[in-house]
Amino acid sequence: MAEARKIIPIATQSVVADQEQALYEVRRKIYPRAVTGRFAAARVALVLFTQAVFYGVPWLQWGGRQAVLFDLGARKFYIFGIVFWPQDFIYLTVLLTISALSLFLFTAVAGRLFCGYACPQTVYTEIFLWVERKIEGERMQRMKMDSAALTGSKLWRKTAKHGVWVAIALWTGITFVGYFTPITALLHEIGTLSLSAWQTFWIGFYSFATYGNAGWMREQVCKYMCPYARFQSVMFDPDTLIVTYDGKRGEPRGARSRKVDPADAGLGHCVDCEICVQVCPTGIDIRKGLQYECIGCAACIDACDAVMTKLDRPLGLIRYDSHRGFNGQPTRWIRPPM
Repeated sequence: MAEARKIIPIATQSVVADQEQALYEVRRKIYPRAVTGRFAAARVALVLFTQAVFYGVPWLQWGGRQAVLFDLGARKFYIFGIVFWPQDFIYLTVLLTISALSLFLFTAVAGRLFCGYACPQTVYTEIFLWVERKIEGERMQRMKMDSAALTGSKLWRKTAKHGVWVAIALWTGITFVGYFTPITALLHEIGTLSLSAWQTFWIGFYSFATYGNAGWMREQVCKYMCPYARFQSVMFDPDTLIVTYDGKRGEPRGARSRKVDPADAGLGHCVDCEICVQVCPTGIDIRKGLQYECIGCAACIDACDAVMTKLDRPLGLIRYDSHRGFNGQPTRWIRPPM
């Protein structure tokens, strides 16, 4: 006899459906607010430096050839006056090993500095956000425009923004391939429509990846695609510098007049303005503690320091500090493994 079919009450079915639906979260678009400060200035400096190197190096000449060229066809890697052959692959292995160990070391000492300042995803997202702000306006203007009906102004602004994005992404793809094909010859081949299939593929692939990751996916790459955030916790220890909210000083939070002494009102120094949340590129609330979505960009530190300055309160309500530092103990910069 066939097994009797289970009958699930409608109320139970509804609960099961709600539980299944809770496993999937619809993306909430993040509109990062512009922020100024010392860490924002450092981030801009790193963006300018890294892009000057990336876009500029293929144009450098050395001894009548491109200074840095990875000629796969000839199996020669030119780096200024040095020529590497396939049998020199051991040097690349050593370089990659040193780079990986250095990344782990920097993370253990100072947290996710690479993510916040030098990661290509962060760098290109900063560039694309700068373009977006110049064309569409600041945070509230962008939010208002996106929620409004399509108008002529909205259409041309969106078209202009994506046009600039595509131009940046395309030039990025061309520059990337320019490290493997002499860039002057590559531009000539583009002009004469004589690119090879592989050149066309890699220009298209890298351009699409830049446009998609920095223009559309943004924080989704950091949250769900990048493995670095997932294993960062194993590299942290009580002496690692992290971006942290000082709850002892900030709580209980609440709005108050600038003239009101927080102690008299029974409040902490946090005025619950949520500007730290508005400037966060991944949309988290740092006041809830360390989260894997935090990329360590310190935008919330700049934002909070600006608010504290206006309120004539001490800076550092949100700051770089270690777990030991928050507990009143000195941070150990040099610490042997236990």
